[in-house]
Amino acid sequence: MSHKSRWEYLRRIHRRYAEADRAGKSRILDEFCEVAGFHRKYALRLLNGPPPDAVPRRRRRRAVFYSAAMVSALEAIWVAAGCPWSVRLKALLPTWLPWARRRFHLSPHVQRQLLQISPRQIDRRLKNRKHRLKRRLYGRTKPGTLLKHHIPLKTDRWDVTSPGFTEIDLVAHSGNSADGTFLHSLNLTDIHTTWVETRALWGKGQVEVQKALADMRAALPFPLKGIDADNGSEFINLHLYGYCQSHAIQFTRGRPYKKDDNAHIEQKNWTHVRKLLGYARFDSPEALRAINALYVQDLRLLQNLFLPSVKLVRKERVGSRIRRRYDRPQTPFERVLACPEADARACTRLRLLRDRLDPFELSRRIDQQIEHIQTLASRIRFAKPARRHGPDIKIRPETGLEALRRAGAPL
Repeated sequence: MSHKSRWEYLRRIHRRYAEADRAGKSRILDEFCEVAGFHRKYALRLLNGPPPDAVPRRRRRRAVFYSAAMVSALEAIWVAAGCPWSVRLKALLPTWLPWARRRFHLSPHVQRQLLQISPRQIDRRLKNRKHRLKRRLYGRTKPGTLLKHHIPLKTDRWDVTSPGFTEIDLVAHSGNSADGTFLHSLNLTDIHTTWVETRALWGKGQVEVQKALADMRAALPFPLKGIDADNGSEFINLHLYGYCQSHAIQFTRGRPYKKDDNAHIEQKNWTHVRKLLGYARFDSPEALRAINALYVQDLRLLQNLFLPSVKLVRKERVGSRIRRRYDRPQTPFERVLACPEADARACTRLRLLRDRLDPFELSRRIDQQIEHIQTLASRIRFAKPARRHGPDIKIRPETGLEALRRAGAPL
């Protein structure tokens, strides 16, 4: 039955249904559902609603506004930028568009569409590509007890208006086993500007952590005023505590087993480390050099100069839900430029560097380096011992002499 026939049939039985008794309404409803093929609840809404005076017009579908060329260019920019959120992608389009125009030979019409598209439409157009999700795993830091009474806890919300107050954390690259020595990534993020610095370490020794922090402090375009860490022994030690005291750096820590106290750096651990290097094991000097080359050069420039981020401004409770309000997406470098405490020479050097760097070329080089780094991952698999259902039997290992006797070697 066509749509027009169903509507005409409804017009004929609507008055009869309204004047019928309870039993008659039940029969008419059964007949209407069988003839028209409607669900019973939908048929009740039609019969109990206002009388249909005319056949309703079908809602015309909106014509496709964004061309396939625009969607392809948008997808290429999204992939090259590291698959950012639609609001951040919308903010970076004006900066990336001059380079995209040269690389993809975009027409003026496609460029206008890229600048006009809204974040909601970006989500719709890229919906088919947003199905790859990775699961986060916890690290392998152990709590330390030394100097805890000297380092104050910080549990309140960060409310700073100047750069320099940061959160730090270690990310382990141990694969499926924590045996032996392997690489770690020391991550540092500034609360006010969202600037991120990362360094790779051999192990997580106290001296190595302190040296990496000093190197990152020298690379920041603003003075380091404070660090906030977890309770791992790689941070709660005399080396780092003495370094912070001698350089007038505020040193605070979060509560044990409360990752929300370091929410900013936990997010950066995923976006700036895990999302790129995954969960493979790296335990060679070659991997250390390659990962540090990635962190110090191309990756640092792309993430801080070309990729916008948003900051939480406030939270509003609406009934049982919490609605979060964010500020305008900006790159970390744009936030640094707005701070009077920033180093003028460093900002001038970074501005000139940003004007001549091609973000697509940066993204391509980063992908090549990551592919090379993956070839340096350790392929050693540490198998777990099989569980026996019987009582545990302890076997004494053979000595060298016993092994020779068992093999029948002459002694």
